[in-house]
Amino acid sequence: MQINQNISLKPFNTFGIDVLSKHFVSVQSIDELKVVLNLDNHSEKLILGGGSNMLLTKNFNGLVVHIDLKGIDIISENDEHVFVKARAGENWHEFVVWCINNNFGGVENLSLIPGNVGTAPIQNIGAYGVELKDVFDSCEAISLDTIKAKTFTKAECKFGYRNSIFKQEAKGKYIITSVIFKLTKHNHNLNVNYGTITTELAKRGIDQPSIKDISKAVIAIRESKLPNPKEIGNSGSFFKNPVISKKHFEKILENFEDAPSYAVSDNEVKVPAGWLIEKAGFKGKRFGNYGVHKKQALVLVNYGGANGTDILELSKLIQKTIKRIFNISIEAEVNIL
Repeated sequence: MQINQNISLKPFNTFGIDVLSKHFVSVQSIDELKVVLNLDNHSEKLILGGGSNMLLTKNFNGLVVHIDLKGIDIISENDEHVFVKARAGENWHEFVVWCINNNFGGVENLSLIPGNVGTAPIQNIGAYGVELKDVFDSCEAISLDTIKAKTFTKAECKFGYRNSIFKQEAKGKYIITSVIFKLTKHNHNLNVNYGTITTELAKRGIDQPSIKDISKAVIAIRESKLPNPKEIGNSGSFFKNPVISKKHFEKILENFEDAPSYAVSDNEVKVPAGWLIEKAGFKGKRFGNYGVHKKQALVLVNYGGANGTDILELSKLIQKTIKRIFNISIEAEVNIL
């Protein structure tokens, strides 16, 4: 373990924003993490995982702590389920692939989501009808206050739509070091309700899909719609899908008959933020070396050399325009630093 100085964070964030960290350290064990957290001469610390859910807008003058804890283990199992522990530094998609190769079901719809295992519970990652909470058993985290480990159950995590206790009252207070997943060994609960998955499977001539078939379908869909962060800098979906009242949505339908929505409750619906952004005229719009992706309006992109401030200002312009046209406030899903 070595603390380095003036390190570029470009390789450590999927937006590919080139900012400097005054100090940088990568930790590969719980003991190393505790040592670093106890350092008194670095009062300002930034915890960095896969760098997939953040927009960096300036240099960081403190210590960046890169969580590089690795390992996947089966900790228990019964006839129906297996409990798998994955360390925080494991790449999320590589973990999904490991599960599928072992015929452990539950995470196949979450294929190709960028980021690491440790950050997945923070925003309760989800895609194609499945959320992390559906396969979550518990996680272990280190308290930044006491430097002691604490186990969080599913109930204690208070999962919601792209939300958890780690984005609310526990924000900035814990570092997740490992997650335990409850996965199926057979009789998998396959989720193919999203039309795009059904269509993709039909194109492949598959009517009785395996978890691997579903994963391949999801990967194909994502690759057709979303840019690869290794080729075009991005952080996936930049905005959350807003939830509004049905009465509000009925007013929108007066001017936009094609407006899509998904029922949330008897009185509320969720409106796709991508549709709102597209209708506002931003889809595919480019501003020099940054802009909005041509295939998915939810994704803001860095074509190369953009700075975080420019992308942040673009996001504010989009929010302001959506508010003016639809009277809807859309919230950023990424963390702005």
